[in-house]
Amino acid sequence: MKKIDSTKRYEQLTERMGNGDVDRRSFFSLLGAAGITAGLTGGAMTMMATQARAAGTSLNFEGWGGVVSEALRANAFAPYEAATGNTVVDATFGGEAEVLTKIKAAGNTDGHNILHSSGVSWYQRWVENGYGVALNEANIPNMANVMTAIIDPFRKITPDSLSAVPYDYGTTGIAYNTKYVSKEEAEALGANLLLKKELKGKIGGWGGDWANRAWYGALQSNQNPNDIQDWDAVWEKAREHRDLVLKYWSSGAELMDLLAKEEIYVTEAWSGRVAALQAQGHPIAYMDPPNGLAWMESMFVLKGSPMAEAEELLNFMLDPETALAVAEGQKYPSSLDPNKVEMSDAVKALPAFDATGTLSTLVFRDPTKWNPVEKEQTKQWNRVSKGG
Repeated sequence: MKKIDSTKRYEQLTERMGNGDVDRRSFFSLLGAAGITAGLTGGAMTMMATQARAAGTSLNFEGWGGVVSEALRANAFAPYEAATGNTVVDATFGGEAEVLTKIKAAGNTDGHNILHSSGVSWYQRWVENGYGVALNEANIPNMANVMTAIIDPFRKITPDSLSAVPYDYGTTGIAYNTKYVSKEEAEALGANLLLKKELKGKIGGWGGDWANRAWYGALQSNQNPNDIQDWDAVWEKAREHRDLVLKYWSSGAELMDLLAKEEIYVTEAWSGRVAALQAQGHPIAYMDPPNGLAWMESMFVLKGSPMAEAEELLNFMLDPETALAVAEGQKYPSSLDPNKVEMSDAVKALPAFDATGTLSTLVFRDPTKWNPVEKEQTKQWNRVSKGG
């Protein structure tokens, strides 16, 4: 009698569970029967048994919602659940400050495991608040394919171990409707396009981050955003912008909605959200002004999380097939090194994609300059945003 290929049988069973044809309990019963029928012993059944023992483990993930969450659910979380029997409960947050406030109020991290965290500044903040972990990188072998340039800023903060894996990157540039603003005008004005008085009432802005407003205020006052000398000039430009704004958007979904409905013609915007609008056929162009803001995002694991399962998920997410599928779906380049992993044409065409794997052409926020002034300058932004 011909033995059934164990891998094929396993793939058939995971596909059936993923399609909802069998529940998790039946899946593991069938998995055991499949092993007996096929005469499996040793490595194959050990691997399957390990996954079976992990059945029912739940990981809570919090991210940015919209097309980003959709891409993660379809290309990473659902396949991971089918392959392991674990569950990923994904939710949308209004920003990491909201999550940090909830955790501090609760006095624990219950219900919070992995965050789609925004950059090095937030990485430092989570670690300094005592919510970091020490990932066992031996359990995340796919990290070998991640760009050194995107890992190094995190290692500078925690040289002995990482609490997160860098996952994607992008830029906060300027989006504009080509029906009302030409490419020539946009490039000539750069960051000052957001201050064009003739567009009053048709300008938007990201209102959820004081540092973003300050970064653009620095550009508009002809300062290096990573070496601001005149904060009064920064906030004066923020006031000028405020008086022209129809609305400060609070999420990527709202940004896309305002641009798609032509409620606004110009706004700073996240590169991937603009790419998604372009894919939908909207006449929205995108540019990164000189010294425009680049950022990197990580999958941050919070203290108290089930580490083995979290590391397994991170490794699964960094698998090239998974990572590139997510990148194409969410429209942000993957953290994987293009010198080590062949990128698809769709990923190569994404805004901010760096074919060199060095990120040398992008400007990132320096946490040593920005974090120390956060408390004081947040107060300034709060005053400005309320009309002060």
